[in-house]
Amino acid sequence: MNQKQHVETIVIKQTDQARVNYHILLTAALDCTRYLLPQSLPFRGHDESETSSNKGNYVELLQFLANHDEKVRAVVFENAPGNLKHIAPNIKKEIVNSCAAKTIDAIISDMDDAFFSILVDESRDVSIREQMAVVLRCVNKKGQVIERFVGVQYVSDTTSNKLKEAIEQLISSTNLSMSRLRRQGYDGASNMRGELNGLKT
Repeated sequence: MNQKQHVETIVIKQTDQARVNYHILLTAALDCTRYLLPQSLPFRGHDESETSSNKGNYVELLQFLANHDEKVRAVVFENAPGNLKHIAPNIKKEIVNSCAAKTIDAIISDMDDAFFSILVDESRDVSIREQMAVVLRCVNKKGQVIERFVGVQYVSDTTSNKLKEAIEQLISSTNLSMSRLRRQGYDGASNMRGELNGLKT
């Protein structure tokens, strides 16, 4: 009889409030990300437990925002739903990967369908995984050389075939065309520059 007390009305109100709270939480998380990424600062700390005195840049910056904004304080950490805190390592990685994808889109857009070259170097990271770093270089319509780091690709090994597959995958994932590739630069390793079966070939 009373529409204001109807279950559907109450659920809609709670859903709307949850949506507003999530937007505040996500905005705070993105603000932290927008600060840390351009500064090349690490997100994670050595110890992110509740008792730690330094939980890492991301969590500490989110705490700083919460201390200075009532709306943020109301939706983060202990006030956030149990599985929606945006402080888990995989969530932070997902946010960073989304930012990386947008950045690469902007780099490709700046290239304006110009011919490009790639610079490739391979190395191992601390976990002894093989990886390959790729830099794009092109000349824009104003005649300026644009050189941008576009990513690190992890490869199962550094044979020329595996490196070639990784380059093709990276280029296709950025919506570039191999037909626009004009030059290639590599380090002096034999699997890179080999005249008969290296990556250059």
